[in-house]
Amino acid sequence: MKLSIVLLAFLLSFGALAQESYPSRGVRLIAAAAPGGNPDVLARMLAAKLAESFGRPFVVENVPGAGGVVAAEQVARAPADGHTLMLGDSGAMAINVALNPKLTYQPLKDFTAITALAAVPTVLVVNAGVPVNSLNDYVALAKTRQLAYGSAGNGSVHHLTMAVFLSRAGLDMLHVPYKGGTALVAAVLTGEVQSGWSGIPNVASHIRGGKLKVMCISTLQRSASLPDVPPCAEQGFPGFDIATVIGLQAPAGLPRDIAARLQAAVAKALREKDVAERMQNLGMVLMENGTEHYQRFVREDLERYTAAVKQAGIKGE
Repeated sequence: MKLSIVLLAFLLSFGALAQESYPSRGVRLIAAAAPGGNPDVLARMLAAKLAESFGRPFVVENVPGAGGVVAAEQVARAPADGHTLMLGDSGAMAINVALNPKLTYQPLKDFTAITALAAVPTVLVVNAGVPVNSLNDYVALAKTRQLAYGSAGNGSVHHLTMAVFLSRAGLDMLHVPYKGGTALVAAVLTGEVQSGWSGIPNVASHIRGGKLKVMCISTLQRSASLPDVPPCAEQGFPGFDIATVIGLQAPAGLPRDIAARLQAAVAKALREKDVAERMQNLGMVLMENGTEHYQRFVREDLERYTAAVKQAGIKGE
């Protein structure tokens, strides 16, 4: 009996020591996006800071595909030891799940939601030649003539945001999906489509240069990047609040102490001046940190996008 107690104590102390020495090797930080996408940019900033904090390399690995689904499937199957992490956004954790309930993973079951990082709002922009100067003008014009809008692809946050907006406004427009946000912005600039929702970095210079007009921002809060742009909620669409949220995830079952150490290190990194300034330039809004808060947010985000998909009548492919 005494031997058993000693052995149990040894095993428990060994397990605690193993977690205290985390990470024991390099960490894979999977960015659920192609190089240059918001999760990728944020992952590379964090990887450098986390490597400094933990004394081990954090290696960014891009796994694009299906709006983050490919990356999420990989991470959900990985060991829950903290050596495989993912920077994924609402595409992987909510939008695509709402569009396709038959995915091989469930965000609330198959992941440890470590911490939220940033919200990425979009803005509604129109070609400079379109005779509107406000959201009310835009809605009024759309009621008198057929307008076309572009998106970064079927089921993208750009598509979903416009679909919900049109439903709320009682409008009907032609949807033209493109392969990514860059192609979408190019189409609005040339007048191939009259309007579209876009991430702020892709359009800020065009707005300031007068090549695009901006009608509103998709979140309840204004953006420090474009502080003069009012939310839709202030222009006749109360409660309109849609954004992609980027967070740090791990496979389900990650030990709580490892999750807490990662959360604390990320919170410290996000407060550093160079990271905060880069996030602001990218149009990102810092989210509240904390594992419990992020777990609750993932649940609410999934409910929000499930309702939005139903409201907009969008069908997954």
